[in-house]
Amino acid sequence: MLRLVNSSRGYDWGSPADIPRFLGVQPDGVPVAELWMGTHPLGASSVMGPEGPVPLTDTAGELPFLMKILAADRPLSLQVHPNAAMAQAGFAEEEAAGVALDAETRNYKDPHHKPEMAYALTTFDTLVGFRPTAEILRVLGGLNTPLARDLADGLSAEPGFAGIVRLVEGVLTDGVSPADIKELLAACRDLVDQGIDIKRAYSTALEIAEYFPDDVGVVISLTLNRLTLQPGEAAFLGPGIIHAHLRGMCLEVMASSDNVLRAGLTTKSLDPVGLVRCLDKGMSRLARVNPEPFGFSTDIFSPDVKEFALSVSQCSKGFRTSTPLPPAERRIVMCTGGEVELINAAGDRLPLARGDSVYAGPDDGQLHVEGTGEVAQAYAPTSDTVAGELVDIVQPFSERELRRGRRGRGHEGSPELP
Repeated sequence: MLRLVNSSRGYDWGSPADIPRFLGVQPDGVPVAELWMGTHPLGASSVMGPEGPVPLTDTAGELPFLMKILAADRPLSLQVHPNAAMAQAGFAEEEAAGVALDAETRNYKDPHHKPEMAYALTTFDTLVGFRPTAEILRVLGGLNTPLARDLADGLSAEPGFAGIVRLVEGVLTDGVSPADIKELLAACRDLVDQGIDIKRAYSTALEIAEYFPDDVGVVISLTLNRLTLQPGEAAFLGPGIIHAHLRGMCLEVMASSDNVLRAGLTTKSLDPVGLVRCLDKGMSRLARVNPEPFGFSTDIFSPDVKEFALSVSQCSKGFRTSTPLPPAERRIVMCTGGEVELINAAGDRLPLARGDSVYAGPDDGQLHVEGTGEVAQAYAPTSDTVAGELVDIVQPFSERELRRGRRGRGHEGSPELP
């Protein structure tokens, strides 16, 4: 068992206080957005060796998963993650063009897809996936502005998944004037003042506009589902799911990738054409993950992907025996609350406080914890791992509509849905 030294990201949307307090250090007023745990080359962890930190890859090799703590004080970018075929092609193209891996304009940082799961540590708000067509039309129908009427007319003429993608494409490529967005927001504010808010669509647009008043992402937000996760709840986002996290702190587990295609709500480089092209490939899975129990004190959140699963275990000094963690070969374990001792099969003990993280390899065998607290374990599932129940957040589109969406306009060779 080896203690990890992890890297952080200070993006402007990050919370100045949440991650420092989680790690038990004094906040200094600088935003801390993410803490990375894994072997991704842009933020690889280290382990403490006899002569100081050494790369985790020297011990663990390349891990298929990446675990993060994410803490948002304001909205993140409007984004999607590419599927495997797009990631491989995009990475190869940017490598051939000589785009530096850390360049601001670089979209494909690796050749991997990026399914991900968010496990809420606090109340966590996000925008994920498209609303059903009828719901979008109800949202737009309440806004008596020329822009809203034009969008509603276009979607009425081409309903379903493909029509929604075309709506988004039009907003991104044809452009929307700041005056049109301002008029749309005024209509949202008027309805909210009257107590009218269709599934939080109007209040969400106003919330985003506090930070991005002239951004087309404000318009697109009206087409997206708003989801709130309470602490201990998890949601899975497959590649191709449009999303924009809004506020809160979560533990994310994902395939070891940093590929992001952005189209708004950010000062970072945008790729609206790439985002629409990714949407044209068709929707992937978007679902809440109901955990499966392991013993009486552990929940396993496994969305049935090969790269990662997450277990969350509680223990107490009142328990008569130690709490076993699900078996795994290579895993990252983090204490997310309290103070515990992590025990390997040889009986070695390692004390952990909240925010401490550890890499455990095959030689450590099955792990147990004692004390009073909570630990999260990220690992690659085995053939014995029981997949959690996935409950679709929204399922508004028929297979025929999804096939139309995959075809898009001018994009050939789209793969089948995952």
